[in-house]
Amino acid sequence: QVQVMESGGGLVQPGGSLRLSCAASRSAFTIYVVGWYRQAPGNQRDFIASITGRGITNYADSVAGRFTISRDNAKNTVDLQMNNLKPEDTAVYYCRRGVSSDLFGSSNYWGQGTQVTVSS
Repeated sequence: QVQVMESGGGLVQPGGSLRLSCAASRSAFTIYVVGWYRQAPGNQRDFIASITGRGITNYADSVAGRFTISRDNAKNTVDLQMNNLKPEDTAVYYCRRGVSSDLFGSSNYWGQGTQVTVSS
């Protein structure tokens, strides 16, 4: 059973930065597509960013230019660097592993989520 785990959330002031990290047990994490999503209270879970096994990245318009997704192959993690954070970025952030190098398909490999709160 693959377990996906997020870390790095917290409280930050507007304009600040946070770095989230996603790791997975029992898998060669680096060969799969991995994505970050977020869900604010009362809202649906939205896509933020993804990186394929070949390193191709994709971003939602709301975070493009502020967030960067990357792989750390040595640590077997996928990280999300978040800069210039805004109050509207407040949400629970989730990591998801896909079923192949570039497809999420029906993957249910989600982490438990990590809270990010942007507030002064």
